[in-house]
Amino acid sequence: MRENEMLEKEEIFSKVLRAGRRTYFFDVRSTKADDYYITITESKKFTEEDGSYHFKKHKIYLYKEDFATFQEILTEMTDFVVSQKGEEVISERHQKDFKRESFSSEGSTSTESFTDISFEDI
Repeated sequence: MRENEMLEKEEIFSKVLRAGRRTYFFDVRSTKADDYYITITESKKFTEEDGSYHFKKHKIYLYKEDFATFQEILTEMTDFVVSQKGEEVISERHQKDFKRESFSSEGSTSTESFTDISFEDI
């Protein structure tokens, strides 16, 4: 089989989800027996101190015989998380609160950040 035919065979159907530093790739691929399976790849970008970067990838292979159970468990798990913690992303809220706290302690005009002096001290 020619190389172009192999590439065409591998690129059956794909979707990409970009999520900050992470990117998820959902790909339908073909087995040697010409059946289909799904790969889910998480790619995360890491930046070095010198400005260079590299990606770490993790891949899951999901075969048709596991689709129904996988989907049931994924739905159950996502429903549980949303019912327990809601849809708001806590880490984003935490980052906003952290930035707000940092600003108030560093650049605040509240009386807590000033030394209490009286005119007699001058």
